[in-house]
Amino acid sequence: MAKLIRKPALFASFTAALALSTQLVCASTAEPITNVEPKLGDLHEHIERTRAQWGIPGVAIAVVHKDEIIHLSGYGVLKQSETAAVNPDTLFGVASTSKAMTVATLGMLVDEGKLDWDDRVIDHLPWFQLADPWVTQEVRIRDLLTHQVGVGRMTGNRIQFMPTADRETVIRQMRYHEFEAPFRSRYVYSNVMYSVAGEIVAAITGKSWDTVMAERLFAPLNMTRSNTSITQFAETDSNIAWPHQWIDGELVEIPRRNFDNVGPSASVNTTAYDMAQWMRLQLGEPGVYEGKRLLSEAVMAEMHQPQVALSRGERTDAVRAYGFAWTLDEYKGFQRSQHGGATDGFNTSLVLVPELDLGIVVITNTFSTYMHALVNTVVDRMAELPEQDWNSEYFEAYNAQYERVLTARQAIEAKRELNTTPSMPAEQLLGSYTDPQYGEVTVFTNADGGLSLHFWNDGISILDLEHWYHDTYRAVWRNRAQREKFVHFTRGRDGKPASLEVTWTLRPHMLQVGIYPTSYSRDVSFKRQ
Repeated sequence: MAKLIRKPALFASFTAALALSTQLVCASTAEPITNVEPKLGDLHEHIERTRAQWGIPGVAIAVVHKDEIIHLSGYGVLKQSETAAVNPDTLFGVASTSKAMTVATLGMLVDEGKLDWDDRVIDHLPWFQLADPWVTQEVRIRDLLTHQVGVGRMTGNRIQFMPTADRETVIRQMRYHEFEAPFRSRYVYSNVMYSVAGEIVAAITGKSWDTVMAERLFAPLNMTRSNTSITQFAETDSNIAWPHQWIDGELVEIPRRNFDNVGPSASVNTTAYDMAQWMRLQLGEPGVYEGKRLLSEAVMAEMHQPQVALSRGERTDAVRAYGFAWTLDEYKGFQRSQHGGATDGFNTSLVLVPELDLGIVVITNTFSTYMHALVNTVVDRMAELPEQDWNSEYFEAYNAQYERVLTARQAIEAKRELNTTPSMPAEQLLGSYTDPQYGEVTVFTNADGGLSLHFWNDGISILDLEHWYHDTYRAVWRNRAQREKFVHFTRGRDGKPASLEVTWTLRPHMLQVGIYPTSYSRDVSFKRQ
Protein backbone atom coordinates (compact mmCIF):
# COMPACT_ATOMS: atom_id res chain seq x y z
CA MET A 1 0.00 0.00 0.00
CA ALA A 2 1.19 3.50 -0.79
CA LYS A 3 2.38 5.73 1.99
CA LEU A 4 0.45 8.82 2.95
CA ILE A 5 1.92 11.83 1.20
CA ARG A 6 4.56 13.63 3.26
CA LYS A 7 3.50 12.46 6.69
CA PRO A 8 5.06 14.89 9.20
CA ALA A 9 7.64 13.56 11.63
CA LEU A 10 5.84 15.42 14.42
CA PHE A 11 2.82 13.17 14.02
CA ALA A 12 4.87 10.00 14.38
CA SER A 13 6.22 11.17 17.74
CA PHE A 14 2.69 11.20 19.11
CA THR A 15 1.65 7.75 17.91
CA ALA A 16 1.66 6.27 21.38
CA ALA A 17 -0.25 9.20 22.84
CA LEU A 18 -2.89 9.05 20.13
CA ALA A 19 -3.60 5.41 20.96
CA LEU A 20 -4.62 6.22 24.54
CA SER A 21 -8.27 5.45 25.21
CA THR A 22 -10.49 8.46 25.62
CA GLN A 23 -11.68 7.71 29.13
CA LEU A 24 -8.13 7.59 30.48
CA VAL A 25 -7.22 11.04 29.21
CA CYS A 26 -10.25 13.33 29.36
CA ALA A 27 -13.28 13.34 31.59
CA SER A 28 -16.44 12.84 29.57
CA THR A 29 -20.09 12.99 30.49
CA ALA A 30 -20.83 10.76 27.47
CA GLU A 31 -19.01 7.52 28.15
CA PRO A 32 -17.36 5.83 25.17
CA ILE A 33 -19.23 2.84 23.76
CA THR A 34 -17.09 0.50 21.71
CA ASN A 35 -17.59 -2.96 20.21
CA VAL A 36 -20.91 -3.59 21.96
CA GLU A 37 -22.52 -4.76 18.68
CA PRO A 38 -21.03 -8.08 17.51
CA LYS A 39 -21.59 -7.16 13.86
CA LEU A 40 -19.12 -4.29 14.19
CA GLY A 41 -16.31 -6.72 14.98
CA ASP A 42 -12.96 -5.05 15.60
CA LEU A 43 -14.19 -1.56 14.62
CA HIS A 44 -12.46 0.07 17.59
CA GLU A 45 -9.08 -1.37 16.63
CA HIS A 46 -9.77 -0.75 12.94
CA ILE A 47 -10.28 2.96 13.57
CA GLU A 48 -7.14 3.27 15.69
CA ARG A 49 -5.07 1.57 13.01
CA THR A 50 -6.49 3.36 9.96
CA ARG A 51 -6.55 6.82 11.55
CA ALA A 52 -2.86 6.55 12.30
CA GLN A 53 -2.20 5.32 8.75
CA TRP A 54 -3.88 8.39 7.27
CA GLY A 55 -2.11 10.74 9.67
CA ILE A 56 -5.35 12.18 11.06
CA PRO A 57 -4.85 13.80 14.48
CA GLY A 58 -8.36 13.27 15.80
CA VAL A 59 -11.53 11.34 14.94
CA ALA A 60 -14.94 11.13 16.61
CA ILE A 61 -17.59 8.60 15.60
CA ALA A 62 -21.14 7.74 16.58
CA VAL A 63 -23.17 4.82 15.26
CA VAL A 64 -26.90 4.63 15.99
CA HIS A 65 -28.96 1.48 15.34
CA LYS A 66 -32.63 1.02 16.22
CA ASP A 67 -32.56 4.13 18.40
CA GLU A 68 -29.57 2.89 20.40
CA ILE A 69 -26.01 4.15 20.30
CA ILE A 70 -23.93 1.08 19.50
CA HIS A 71 -20.56 2.78 18.99
CA LEU A 72 -19.48 6.13 20.38
CA SER A 73 -15.88 7.12 20.84
CA GLY A 74 -13.05 9.51 20.16
CA TYR A 75 -9.65 8.62 18.75
CA GLY A 76 -6.41 10.54 18.66
CA VAL A 77 -5.88 14.05 19.95
CA LEU A 78 -7.53 17.45 19.91
CA LYS A 79 -4.32 19.06 18.65
CA GLN A 80 -1.34 17.27 17.15
CA SER A 81 1.20 19.19 19.27
CA GLU A 82 -0.54 18.20 22.51
CA THR A 83 -1.72 14.98 24.14
CA ALA A 84 -5.31 15.76 25.25
CA ALA A 85 -7.50 13.11 23.62
CA VAL A 86 -10.69 13.31 21.59
CA ASN A 87 -13.77 11.88 23.32
CA PRO A 88 -17.52 11.71 22.63
CA ASP A 89 -17.98 15.23 24.06
CA THR A 90 -15.26 16.89 21.97
CA LEU A 91 -16.53 19.86 19.97
CA PHE A 92 -15.85 19.91 16.23
CA GLY A 93 -17.05 22.26 13.52
CA VAL A 94 -19.43 20.21 11.36
CA ALA A 95 -19.81 22.76 8.55
CA SER A 96 -22.50 21.99 5.97
CA THR A 97 -24.23 19.35 8.06
CA SER A 98 -25.57 22.50 9.76
CA LYS A 99 -27.86 22.98 6.75
CA ALA A 100 -30.22 20.13 7.65
CA MET A 101 -30.53 21.53 11.17
CA THR A 102 -31.57 24.88 9.71
CA VAL A 103 -34.15 23.02 7.63
CA ALA A 104 -35.48 21.41 10.83
CA THR A 105 -36.16 24.83 12.37
CA LEU A 106 -38.03 25.84 9.21
CA GLY A 107 -39.94 22.56 9.40
CA MET A 108 -41.13 23.41 12.90
CA LEU A 109 -42.55 26.65 11.53
CA VAL A 110 -44.23 24.72 8.70
CA ASP A 111 -45.85 22.45 11.29
CA GLU A 112 -47.10 25.53 13.14
CA GLY A 113 -48.60 26.98 9.97
CA LYS A 114 -46.28 29.98 10.04
CA LEU A 115 -44.77 29.27 6.63
CA ASP A 116 -45.00 26.96 3.66
CA TRP A 117 -42.07 25.47 1.74
CA ASP A 118 -43.38 27.27 -1.34
CA ASP A 119 -43.70 30.70 0.25
CA ARG A 120 -41.97 33.48 -1.63
CA VAL A 121 -38.83 34.67 0.11
CA ILE A 122 -39.81 38.34 -0.28
CA ASP A 123 -43.02 37.72 1.67
CA HIS A 124 -40.85 37.09 4.72
CA LEU A 125 -37.81 39.23 3.81
CA PRO A 126 -39.08 42.23 1.81
CA TRP A 127 -35.51 43.54 1.47
CA PHE A 128 -34.30 40.39 -0.32
CA GLN A 129 -33.04 41.21 -3.80
CA LEU A 130 -31.19 39.38 -6.58
CA ALA A 131 -29.78 40.69 -9.85
CA ASP A 132 -32.87 39.58 -11.76
CA PRO A 133 -36.06 41.35 -10.59
CA TRP A 134 -38.33 38.54 -11.79
CA VAL A 135 -36.32 35.88 -9.92
CA THR A 136 -36.36 38.11 -6.83
CA GLN A 137 -40.17 38.01 -6.95
CA GLU A 138 -40.40 34.29 -7.65
CA VAL A 139 -37.73 32.55 -5.56
CA ARG A 140 -39.32 30.27 -2.95
CA ILE A 141 -38.03 28.76 0.27
CA ARG A 142 -37.89 25.42 -1.54
CA ASP A 143 -35.48 26.95 -4.08
CA LEU A 144 -33.14 28.09 -1.31
CA LEU A 145 -33.02 24.64 0.27
CA THR A 146 -32.44 22.73 -2.97
CA HIS A 147 -29.75 25.03 -4.43
CA GLN A 148 -31.89 25.91 -7.44
CA VAL A 149 -31.70 29.70 -7.30
CA GLY A 150 -28.73 29.63 -9.67
CA VAL A 151 -26.44 32.11 -7.89
CA GLY A 152 -23.66 29.74 -6.79
CA ARG A 153 -20.75 30.52 -4.52
CA MET A 154 -19.32 33.94 -3.73
CA THR A 155 -15.67 33.18 -3.00
CA GLY A 156 -15.52 29.45 -2.29
CA ASN A 157 -16.01 27.25 0.75
CA ARG A 158 -13.04 28.42 2.77
CA ILE A 159 -12.32 31.88 1.39
CA GLN A 160 -15.02 33.83 3.14
CA PHE A 161 -16.85 36.75 1.62
CA MET A 162 -16.92 39.77 3.95
CA PRO A 163 -16.14 37.57 6.99
CA THR A 164 -16.82 40.23 9.62
CA ALA A 165 -20.07 41.48 8.08
CA ASP A 166 -23.45 40.45 9.43
CA ARG A 167 -25.65 38.03 7.52
CA GLU A 168 -27.99 40.65 6.15
CA THR A 169 -25.11 42.67 4.71
CA VAL A 170 -23.75 39.60 2.94
CA ILE A 171 -27.18 38.68 1.59
CA ARG A 172 -27.79 42.22 0.34
CA GLN A 173 -24.63 42.00 -1.78
CA MET A 174 -26.28 39.19 -3.74
CA ARG A 175 -28.24 41.83 -5.69
CA TYR A 176 -25.05 42.36 -7.70
CA HIS A 177 -24.23 38.68 -8.15
CA GLU A 178 -24.37 37.33 -11.70
CA PHE A 179 -26.26 34.07 -12.00
CA GLU A 180 -24.21 30.96 -12.71
CA ALA A 181 -27.19 29.19 -14.21
CA PRO A 182 -30.77 30.17 -15.10
CA PHE A 183 -33.21 30.08 -12.21
CA ARG A 184 -34.37 26.51 -11.44
CA SER A 185 -32.41 25.11 -14.38
CA ARG A 186 -30.10 22.98 -12.28
CA TYR A 187 -28.48 22.44 -8.87
CA VAL A 188 -25.97 25.22 -8.08
CA TYR A 189 -24.63 24.97 -4.52
CA SER A 190 -24.94 28.20 -2.53
CA ASN A 191 -24.12 28.74 1.12
CA VAL A 192 -25.50 32.28 1.09
CA MET A 193 -28.98 31.06 0.12
CA TYR A 194 -29.01 28.98 3.31
CA SER A 195 -28.20 32.17 5.21
CA VAL A 196 -31.35 33.59 3.63
CA ALA A 197 -33.25 30.58 5.01
CA GLY A 198 -31.85 31.30 8.47
CA GLU A 199 -32.94 34.93 8.23
CA ILE A 200 -36.46 33.77 7.40
CA VAL A 201 -36.45 31.77 10.65
CA ALA A 202 -35.40 34.95 12.47
CA ALA A 203 -38.02 37.10 10.73
CA ILE A 204 -40.88 34.76 11.62
CA THR A 205 -39.87 34.02 15.20
CA GLY A 206 -38.52 37.42 16.17
CA LYS A 207 -35.40 35.66 17.47
CA SER A 208 -32.03 35.10 15.86
CA TRP A 209 -31.42 31.85 14.00
CA ASP A 210 -28.80 31.07 16.66
CA THR A 211 -31.33 31.43 19.49
CA VAL A 212 -33.95 29.34 17.70
CA MET A 213 -31.40 26.58 17.09
CA ALA A 214 -30.46 26.54 20.77
CA GLU A 215 -33.99 26.65 22.12
CA ARG A 216 -35.94 24.56 19.65
CA LEU A 217 -33.42 22.02 18.36
CA PHE A 218 -30.42 21.59 20.64
CA ALA A 219 -32.35 21.73 23.93
CA PRO A 220 -35.12 19.20 23.16
CA LEU A 221 -32.59 16.82 21.56
CA ASN A 222 -30.28 16.97 24.60
CA MET A 223 -27.53 18.36 22.37
CA THR A 224 -26.14 20.14 25.41
CA ARG A 225 -22.63 20.76 24.01
CA SER A 226 -23.77 22.14 20.65
CA ASN A 227 -23.63 25.78 19.59
CA THR A 228 -23.72 27.94 16.46
CA SER A 229 -20.54 29.99 16.76
CA ILE A 230 -16.95 29.74 17.95
CA THR A 231 -17.73 32.94 19.90
CA GLN A 232 -19.88 30.72 22.15
CA PHE A 233 -16.97 28.56 23.28
CA ALA A 234 -16.53 28.85 27.05
CA GLU A 235 -13.09 30.03 28.11
CA THR A 236 -12.91 27.12 30.55
CA ASP A 237 -13.81 24.53 27.91
CA SER A 238 -10.65 22.71 26.86
CA ASN A 239 -12.43 19.85 25.09
CA ILE A 240 -12.51 21.48 21.65
CA ALA A 241 -10.78 20.00 18.61
CA TRP A 242 -8.25 22.12 16.77
CA PRO A 243 -8.28 22.34 12.94
CA HIS A 244 -5.34 21.00 10.90
CA GLN A 245 -4.52 21.23 7.22
CA TRP A 246 -1.94 19.86 4.81
CA ILE A 247 0.07 22.85 3.56
CA ASP A 248 3.19 22.46 1.41
CA GLY A 249 3.30 18.76 2.20
CA GLU A 250 3.11 19.17 5.98
CA LEU A 251 0.20 18.74 8.37
CA VAL A 252 -0.02 21.93 10.43
CA GLU A 253 -2.35 23.44 12.99
CA ILE A 254 -4.32 26.33 11.53
CA PRO A 255 -6.36 29.13 13.13
CA ARG A 256 -10.01 28.71 13.92
CA ARG A 257 -12.20 30.96 11.80
CA ASN A 258 -15.57 32.50 12.52
CA PHE A 259 -18.27 31.51 10.02
CA ASP A 260 -21.10 33.46 11.64
CA ASN A 261 -21.89 35.43 8.47
CA VAL A 262 -23.09 32.22 6.79
CA GLY A 263 -24.04 30.52 10.05
CA PRO A 264 -27.22 28.70 8.92
CA SER A 265 -25.20 26.95 6.23
CA ALA A 266 -22.03 26.05 8.10
CA SER A 267 -21.36 27.28 11.64
CA VAL A 268 -22.61 24.55 14.02
CA ASN A 269 -20.09 23.13 16.48
CA THR A 270 -21.12 19.84 18.04
CA THR A 271 -19.96 16.46 19.31
CA ALA A 272 -20.27 12.82 18.34
CA TYR A 273 -22.72 12.25 21.21
CA ASP A 274 -24.88 15.22 20.22
CA MET A 275 -24.87 14.18 16.58
CA ALA A 276 -26.12 10.76 17.69
CA GLN A 277 -29.19 12.50 19.12
CA TRP A 278 -29.71 14.36 15.83
CA MET A 279 -29.53 11.04 13.94
CA ARG A 280 -32.03 9.44 16.33
CA LEU A 281 -34.52 12.15 15.32
CA GLN A 282 -34.10 11.16 11.65
CA LEU A 283 -34.35 7.39 12.10
CA GLY A 284 -36.90 4.92 13.48
CA GLU A 285 -40.08 6.98 13.62
CA PRO A 286 -38.74 10.12 11.89
CA GLY A 287 -39.42 13.31 13.79
CA VAL A 288 -39.81 11.58 17.16
CA TYR A 289 -37.15 11.80 19.86
CA GLU A 290 -37.50 9.84 23.13
CA GLY A 291 -41.23 9.48 22.63
CA LYS A 292 -41.88 13.15 21.81
CA ARG A 293 -42.74 14.30 18.31
CA LEU A 294 -40.70 17.36 17.35
CA LEU A 295 -41.45 17.35 13.62
CA SER A 296 -44.43 15.94 11.74
CA GLU A 297 -44.27 12.90 9.49
CA ALA A 298 -45.07 15.13 6.50
CA VAL A 299 -42.21 17.53 7.22
CA MET A 300 -39.72 14.73 7.78
CA ALA A 301 -40.79 13.03 4.55
CA GLU A 302 -40.40 16.27 2.59
CA MET A 303 -36.88 16.80 3.93
CA HIS A 304 -35.77 13.39 2.67
CA GLN A 305 -37.81 13.50 -0.56
CA PRO A 306 -35.89 13.91 -3.85
CA GLN A 307 -36.33 17.52 -4.95
CA VAL A 308 -33.70 17.92 -7.68
CA ALA A 309 -31.64 15.40 -9.66
CA LEU A 310 -27.86 15.30 -9.28
CA SER A 311 -25.12 13.73 -11.37
CA ARG A 312 -24.33 10.07 -10.76
CA GLY A 313 -21.78 9.28 -8.07
CA GLU A 314 -18.18 8.31 -8.77
CA ARG A 315 -18.48 4.85 -7.19
CA THR A 316 -22.03 3.91 -8.17
CA ASP A 317 -24.36 4.07 -11.14
CA ALA A 318 -27.29 4.81 -8.87
CA VAL A 319 -29.31 7.96 -9.48
CA ARG A 320 -28.59 10.69 -6.96
CA ALA A 321 -30.87 13.50 -5.84
CA TYR A 322 -30.97 16.31 -3.31
CA GLY A 323 -33.70 16.79 -0.73
CA PHE A 324 -33.71 19.57 1.81
CA ALA A 325 -30.03 19.53 2.84
CA TRP A 326 -29.75 15.78 2.31
CA THR A 327 -28.09 14.03 -0.63
CA LEU A 328 -30.14 10.97 -1.52
CA ASP A 329 -28.55 7.98 -3.20
CA GLU A 330 -28.13 4.23 -3.02
CA TYR A 331 -25.42 2.02 -1.53
CA LYS A 332 -25.39 -1.67 -2.44
CA GLY A 333 -29.17 -1.68 -2.77
CA PHE A 334 -29.85 0.41 0.34
CA GLN A 335 -31.24 3.93 0.10
CA ARG A 336 -29.22 6.56 1.93
CA SER A 337 -29.66 10.14 3.11
CA GLN A 338 -26.33 11.80 3.68
CA HIS A 339 -24.42 15.06 3.77
CA GLY A 340 -20.82 16.08 4.22
CA GLY A 341 -19.29 19.09 5.87
CA ALA A 342 -15.93 20.72 5.22
CA THR A 343 -14.59 23.93 6.67
CA ASP A 344 -11.18 25.07 7.84
CA GLY A 345 -9.51 21.90 9.07
CA PHE A 346 -12.68 19.92 9.85
CA ASN A 347 -14.35 17.20 7.80
CA THR A 348 -17.65 15.43 8.53
CA SER A 349 -19.63 12.64 6.92
CA LEU A 350 -23.14 11.88 8.16
CA VAL A 351 -24.96 8.93 6.58
CA LEU A 352 -28.42 7.50 7.32
CA VAL A 353 -29.56 4.10 6.06
CA PRO A 354 -33.27 4.05 6.93
CA GLU A 355 -33.84 0.45 5.80
CA LEU A 356 -31.31 -0.66 8.41
CA ASP A 357 -32.45 1.96 10.93
CA LEU A 358 -28.78 2.92 10.96
CA GLY A 359 -26.95 6.22 11.24
CA ILE A 360 -23.23 6.94 11.23
CA VAL A 361 -21.35 10.18 11.71
CA VAL A 362 -17.57 10.49 11.43
CA ILE A 363 -15.85 13.79 12.23
CA THR A 364 -12.14 14.55 11.79
CA ASN A 365 -9.92 17.54 12.44
CA THR A 366 -8.29 17.59 9.01
CA PHE A 367 -9.35 17.06 5.38
CA SER A 368 -9.29 13.67 3.68
CA THR A 369 -11.67 11.06 2.29
CA TYR A 370 -11.11 8.80 5.30
CA MET A 371 -14.62 9.38 6.64
CA HIS A 372 -16.24 7.81 3.55
CA ALA A 373 -14.15 4.67 3.86
CA LEU A 374 -15.04 4.30 7.53
CA VAL A 375 -18.76 4.90 6.98
CA ASN A 376 -18.88 2.29 4.20
CA THR A 377 -17.09 -0.22 6.43
CA VAL A 378 -19.68 0.26 9.17
CA VAL A 379 -22.59 -0.16 6.73
CA ASP A 380 -21.07 -3.33 5.27
CA ARG A 381 -20.70 -4.86 8.72
CA MET A 382 -24.15 -3.89 9.97
CA ALA A 383 -25.79 -5.12 6.76
CA GLU A 384 -23.70 -8.30 6.94
CA LEU A 385 -22.44 -7.74 3.41
CA PRO A 386 -19.16 -9.11 2.09
CA GLU A 387 -16.71 -6.60 3.46
CA GLN A 388 -14.70 -4.51 1.03
CA ASP A 389 -11.33 -3.07 1.96
CA TRP A 390 -12.68 0.45 1.70
CA ASN A 391 -9.79 1.88 3.66
CA SER A 392 -7.22 0.69 1.12
CA GLU A 393 -9.35 1.78 -1.82
CA TYR A 394 -9.86 5.31 -0.53
CA PHE A 395 -6.31 5.63 0.78
CA GLU A 396 -4.74 4.67 -2.53
CA ALA A 397 -7.19 6.83 -4.52
CA TYR A 398 -6.48 9.80 -2.25
CA ASN A 399 -2.73 9.52 -2.73
CA ALA A 400 -3.11 9.03 -6.48
CA GLN A 401 -5.26 12.14 -6.71
CA TYR A 402 -2.70 14.09 -4.68
CA GLU A 403 0.03 13.17 -7.14
CA ARG A 404 -2.14 14.03 -10.17
CA VAL A 405 -3.12 17.42 -8.80
CA LEU A 406 0.41 18.19 -7.62
CA THR A 407 1.68 17.43 -11.13
CA ALA A 408 -0.95 19.75 -12.60
CA ARG A 409 0.05 22.50 -10.18
CA GLN A 410 3.71 22.08 -11.08
CA ALA A 411 2.79 22.34 -14.77
CA ILE A 412 1.11 25.71 -14.10
CA GLU A 413 4.19 26.93 -12.27
CA ALA A 414 6.47 25.67 -15.03
CA LYS A 415 4.73 28.03 -17.46
CA ARG A 416 5.74 31.04 -15.39
CA GLU A 417 7.86 33.43 -17.45
CA LEU A 418 11.05 34.31 -15.61
CA ASN A 419 12.94 37.60 -15.50
CA THR A 420 9.98 39.81 -16.41
CA THR A 421 9.20 43.12 -14.72
CA PRO A 422 5.89 44.89 -14.04
CA SER A 423 4.93 47.62 -16.52
CA MET A 424 3.91 49.89 -13.63
CA PRO A 425 6.00 50.76 -10.58
CA ALA A 426 4.74 49.60 -7.20
CA GLU A 427 3.93 53.11 -6.00
CA GLN A 428 1.48 53.55 -8.88
CA LEU A 429 -0.45 50.48 -7.84
CA LEU A 430 -1.24 51.78 -4.35
CA GLY A 431 -4.79 52.83 -3.56
CA SER A 432 -8.36 51.59 -3.53
CA TYR A 433 -10.19 49.46 -6.08
CA THR A 434 -13.91 48.61 -5.97
CA ASP A 435 -16.51 46.26 -7.42
CA PRO A 436 -20.26 46.61 -6.81
CA GLN A 437 -20.62 43.06 -5.53
CA TYR A 438 -17.26 42.40 -3.94
CA GLY A 439 -16.75 45.80 -2.35
CA GLU A 440 -13.40 47.43 -1.75
CA VAL A 441 -9.81 46.20 -1.81
CA THR A 442 -6.86 48.38 -0.89
CA VAL A 443 -3.32 47.97 -2.20
CA PHE A 444 -0.79 49.13 0.38
CA THR A 445 2.89 48.90 1.21
CA ASN A 446 3.55 46.34 3.93
CA ALA A 447 6.16 46.42 6.70
CA ASP A 448 8.68 44.62 4.50
CA GLY A 449 8.36 47.19 1.74
CA GLY A 450 6.35 44.90 -0.56
CA LEU A 451 2.78 45.16 -1.75
CA SER A 452 -0.24 43.73 0.04
CA LEU A 453 -4.00 43.56 -0.50
CA HIS A 454 -6.62 44.26 2.14
CA PHE A 455 -10.19 43.25 1.35
CA TRP A 456 -13.19 44.88 3.05
CA ASN A 457 -11.01 46.81 5.54
CA ASP A 458 -11.79 44.13 8.13
CA GLY A 459 -8.32 43.71 9.61
CA ILE A 460 -8.07 40.02 8.69
CA SER A 461 -8.57 39.59 4.92
CA ILE A 462 -4.99 40.46 3.98
CA LEU A 463 -2.73 38.96 1.30
CA ASP A 464 0.90 39.66 0.44
CA LEU A 465 1.82 39.96 -3.23
CA GLU A 466 4.62 38.03 -4.93
CA HIS A 467 5.48 39.15 -8.45
CA TRP A 468 4.66 36.28 -10.82
CA TYR A 469 5.31 37.71 -14.26
CA HIS A 470 4.54 40.92 -16.15
CA ASP A 471 1.64 42.57 -14.27
CA THR A 472 0.45 39.34 -12.64
CA TYR A 473 1.06 38.60 -8.96
CA ARG A 474 0.46 35.64 -6.73
CA ALA A 475 -1.36 36.86 -3.64
CA VAL A 476 -0.76 34.77 -0.51
CA TRP A 477 -3.19 34.99 2.39
CA ARG A 478 -1.62 35.75 5.74
CA ASN A 479 -3.83 32.99 7.08
CA ARG A 480 -2.06 30.24 5.14
CA ALA A 481 -5.07 27.96 5.50
CA GLN A 482 -6.70 30.17 2.87
CA ARG A 483 -3.74 29.59 0.54
CA GLU A 484 -3.23 31.91 -2.44
CA LYS A 485 -4.74 33.36 -5.58
CA PHE A 486 -3.63 35.07 -8.78
CA VAL A 487 -4.31 38.77 -9.40
CA HIS A 488 -3.17 41.15 -12.11
CA PHE A 489 -3.28 44.87 -12.79
CA THR A 490 -4.45 46.46 -16.03
CA ARG A 491 -3.35 49.81 -17.46
CA GLY A 492 -5.57 52.56 -18.74
CA ARG A 493 -4.93 54.84 -21.71
CA ASP A 494 -3.07 57.21 -19.42
CA GLY A 495 -0.60 54.45 -18.57
CA LYS A 496 -1.79 54.28 -14.96
CA PRO A 497 -3.52 51.36 -13.22
CA ALA A 498 -7.11 50.95 -14.36
CA SER A 499 -8.22 47.80 -12.52
CA LEU A 500 -7.20 44.96 -10.25
CA GLU A 501 -8.35 41.63 -11.66
CA VAL A 502 -8.86 38.97 -8.99
CA THR A 503 -9.42 35.27 -9.65
CA TRP A 504 -11.51 33.77 -6.86
CA THR A 505 -11.15 30.01 -6.64
CA LEU A 506 -14.59 28.59 -5.91
CA ARG A 507 -13.34 25.02 -5.57
CA PRO A 508 -9.77 23.76 -6.00
CA HIS A 509 -9.10 20.34 -7.44
CA MET A 510 -7.60 19.37 -4.08
CA LEU A 511 -7.14 21.81 -1.22
CA GLN A 512 -4.28 19.77 0.25
CA VAL A 513 -2.24 20.74 -2.82
CA GLY A 514 -3.41 24.35 -2.95
CA ILE A 515 -6.02 26.70 -4.38
CA TYR A 516 -4.84 26.01 -7.91
CA PRO A 517 -5.33 24.10 -10.15
CA THR A 518 -9.08 24.61 -10.35
CA SER A 519 -11.80 24.31 -12.96
CA TYR A 520 -14.28 26.38 -10.94
CA SER A 521 -13.33 30.02 -10.45
CA ARG A 522 -14.63 33.55 -10.97
CA ASP A 523 -12.76 36.58 -12.28
CA VAL A 524 -13.73 39.90 -10.70
CA SER A 525 -12.58 43.31 -11.90
CA PHE A 526 -12.04 45.89 -9.14
CA LYS A 527 -11.91 49.35 -10.74
CA ARG A 528 -9.31 51.87 -9.62
CA GLN A 529 -10.76 54.75 -7.61
